[in-house]
Amino acid sequence: MTYVVTDSCVKCKYTDCVEVCPVDCFYEGENFLVINPDECIDCGVCIPECPVDAIYAEDDVPEDQKHYIALNEELSQIWPVITDWKKPLPEADEYAKVQNKLELIKR
Repeated sequence: MTYVVTDSCVKCKYTDCVEVCPVDCFYEGENFLVINPDECIDCGVCIPECPVDAIYAEDDVPEDQKHYIALNEELSQIWPVITDWKKPLPEADEYAKVQNKLELIKR
């Protein structure tokens, strides 16, 4: 099992999760983060750090967000690794409760 970043992260990109990750398995796009499933050690320390509850264990990803499992794997192969905390996006508070943001991901 691995952990998956889902819809709530889109256009927020809080990086509190990145700062606690012991294996640097987070990758950064312009407005979204993903987890590389091959590098994640399933420790779960990232889950409570996410202020928008965007990270789930793969088995617990909500049914309507299962597509994020493959998306995390795909994008972690092309985006650069992120290892340090950064400020969230300026619009993070505005988008924190918005749902169905898949089409807003900038690849």
